[in-house]
Amino acid sequence: MNIDHIGIAVRSLDSGIEHWKKVFGYEQMTEIVTNTRQKVNVVFLEKEGSLPVKLIEPTDSTSPVYIFAQRGGGLHHLCFKCPDLDKEIDRVKDLGLRVLAAPQPGEAFDNENIAFIFAKQGMNIELIDTDKRAKRIK
Repeated sequence: MNIDHIGIAVRSLDSGIEHWKKVFGYEQMTEIVTNTRQKVNVVFLEKEGSLPVKLIEPTDSTSPVYIFAQRGGGLHHLCFKCPDLDKEIDRVKDLGLRVLAAPQPGEAFDNENIAFIFAKQGMNIELIDTDKRAKRIK
């Protein structure tokens, strides 16, 4: 597995995009996509020679990231790309990791399946097995 992107929770995508452009030199890679299952809006940013960043904004107070974002947000997850999502889920379960969200279509990935697991050190891990990004600008 290799790291595909870093997920950062923010209160506002508009201010988050502006911050990452101004401070770190990232550019918007996709249009904003709404993930209805997780109740978040997301956007991918990119910078040559660096990992992509996915900014995550809660759509309402029932979103799982709402409280975290309201407290200032920050690192939400690391996403790893693997060759086969189902096999990787089985492998990490055998290692004792807990599945937070079983494979399901992810709107930000053109409805290719994504999954979330909880790893040691309190880290949320997103797993994907696709290169697709919905609403790509570039």
